Parts: sequence; C-alpha cells; structure tokens
Amino acid sequence: MRAKIIANNMFLKSKEELTMNIRMYKSEDCREIVELFYNTVHSINSRDYSLEQLDVWAPKEIDIALWDKSLSQHYSIVAEENGVIIGFGDLDAIGYLDRLYVHKDYQGIGVATTISNELENYAQENHISIVTTNASITAKPFFKKRGYEVVKEQFIERNGQFLKNFIMKKVLR
Repeated sequence: MRAKIIANNMFLKSKEELTMNIRMYKSEDCREIVELFYNTVHSINSRDYSLEQLDVWAPKEIDIALWDKSLSQHYSIVAEENGVIIGFGDLDAIGYLDRLYVHKDYQGIGVATTISNELENYAQENHISIVTTNASITAKPFFKKRGYEVVKEQFIERNGQFLKNFIMKKVLR
C-alpha cells in the first residue's frame, strides 16, 4: 500500500511531496511506536491535558511486550517515510479503533487520514459496519470531521488522574 500526500510543515524544509508507505505492523516496530506514542502525547496533547495527566496517559516506562501483544492481536498498520515510522493505528475484531497516533512533526498533512481510511476500509471488507473509538479532546475535531458522532463524554481514571475523552462512533456506508 502506498499513498502520496503533499507536506508543508516545520520538519520538512519546504513544501514537497511526501511519499508514505502503509504496511502491516511487525513486532520489531514496537519500540519505535512506543517512542512515537510517548513523544506525540507529550507534545501534541499538552494543549488539552496537564503534565500529570500526560504522564499517566503516556508514562516514561511502557510495557513493550504488552503493547506488542495488543498490536499483534489487532489489525495494526504503520505509516513510514524513508523507513521511519511517522504514524500508526489499530482496529480490533469488533471495530474498536484503539490507537491512532502521528509523529509530532507530521501533524496536519494527511497521515492520520490515510491511516484512518485504511482502517475503515479493512473494517468494511470484514463486514464491520460501525467503528468506535475513545477520542481525546485533541483528536475529537479530527474524528468529527471524518463523520464520527459523540456518543458520550467520559472521564477515565488513571493513577488518580482523570482524563476527559469522548466515546465516538461512525457508521460505515
């Protein structure tokens, strides 16, 4: 799977064509994915959550074996640029979009859209008619733009911190 998008951000020196490769997750990717997750949450989500909330959401120490097990059990894909993972997402067998994260330097240029399109296409091909997710405050506008509806606002407790997010769903057509 290959996708081409036009990029214009601080990481890329000028507006140029970015060629992304979308491929299946491999266990060898897990450490890089966990680092991307940590760095993205602590930079991008910092406008909507406190440092204490970010630290329980994306702690410095993450159980890589547990993440690998989860990602291996789901339909998990990564987006690469020149062999570097710039985003990833996964969908479970009943249509729950568990994770969707894009490298902090590749925000807003279509990486999340490309990953989401692939996950939703996979869902349709596997007769999953509804995709659900727990969207952060930061991610909520992205999902709304993609046709997801808020089912419920909720607060998740993690180590004494309460993180606001939104149960969202999209009926696939």
